[in-house]
Amino acid sequence: MNIINENNNKDKNDNFDVIQNEDSKSPIEPEQIGLADKKALAEVGVLIGSESRSATMVVRDRQSQPIYTLNNSDEFEMLPIFAAFKRYEWLEKQYSFKAVARDFDEITEKCAAEQKPIGFFIHVKKDAKVMLPCQTAMYMASNNLTQIVHNIVILEENSQLELITGCMTESSVKDGHHLAVEEYYIGKNAKFTSTMVHSWGSEVMVFPRTGTIVGENGRYESNYISLKAAKQVKMNPQTYLNGKGASAKYLTVVLGAPGSFIDTGGNVYMNAEDTSAELLHRGVCTGGIMHQSGLIIANAPCKGHVDCASMLLDTAGKGYVQSIPGVESHHPDARLSHEASIGKIAPEQVEYLMSRGMEELEAISMIIRGFLGTDIEGLGAELDAQIAEIAEIAGHGEK
Repeated sequence: MNIINENNNKDKNDNFDVIQNEDSKSPIEPEQIGLADKKALAEVGVLIGSESRSATMVVRDRQSQPIYTLNNSDEFEMLPIFAAFKRYEWLEKQYSFKAVARDFDEITEKCAAEQKPIGFFIHVKKDAKVMLPCQTAMYMASNNLTQIVHNIVILEENSQLELITGCMTESSVKDGHHLAVEEYYIGKNAKFTSTMVHSWGSEVMVFPRTGTIVGENGRYESNYISLKAAKQVKMNPQTYLNGKGASAKYLTVVLGAPGSFIDTGGNVYMNAEDTSAELLHRGVCTGGIMHQSGLIIANAPCKGHVDCASMLLDTAGKGYVQSIPGVESHHPDARLSHEASIGKIAPEQVEYLMSRGMEELEAISMIIRGFLGTDIEGLGAELDAQIAEIAEIAGHGEK
């Protein structure tokens, strides 16, 4: 299967209203970024010029340099991945394609073949705590583009970082391909929280491949929110809890729309004593095909739970949901569990809320919002509004 459109529209910037940072050393001021781009980025949680962010990087189309950076320090560094490879020889040898194998599949092979990769490198030094979230965006502003990304995040021992990443297309962009390899390395006693928000054009194909390695007592939390589904999204994150006491938690919230195919699978390997993992999937399907899955593999005394739940609303027979949570044990002291449910909105819930004065559609939206259960801090009012819109669209139908 050839999933790559070879007729790429590379570096089309005729309507580029954001100034590019040519040398990655001089930050570009927020005032130099166009209002249209600011608004689009805010909708996926990337707040340009906000004092609530510690650093920002926007990768637009296939540009190897970032649009905007700020606030690097001796303890925390963010660089374009290509610049990081040039600056640090150890990065290629010790980390590149160590959490994700080059030959894992066709997607990783394409990413590994890039001569001048685009993406970001983030490095948090030992004992450093980055108090405010940093943010990145993979922004496709041109049609018929293939964006190939390689990102690496390293947290050394006893460090902490929260990262918000918005992956999106400009509102007029309908088609294209987004391929990504993301590698996260979380050291002893370190904590990394990654919140990723997707908002794609209706004909875009999206294939991220993420590998995460967690050390002793390290903590990895992943929040994934799909606001506007692409034509096809196939995720297959691999997480390795290799240190004693390491833990991971995934929260996945997806709105399945007509014409979309979304597969949010992935594996968590618990390879050390006292490791733990929790995978929570929440989906609302108004059409299209939604595959919820997740496999926890126990190779040591550990505990894990997988919970897949979804609502299948009226799709006129044009969509379905498949939920397959999985657990696999290779150790007698492992404690694993899973559950799955697919349901609909109970009429009595709607009637109860209507008896309290709500209109019917308002009541349905509230029930869906409660089902999704998103409570992720620091995303901003714009993204909170987008999440609320998931419930509204699901309850009322596409606007």
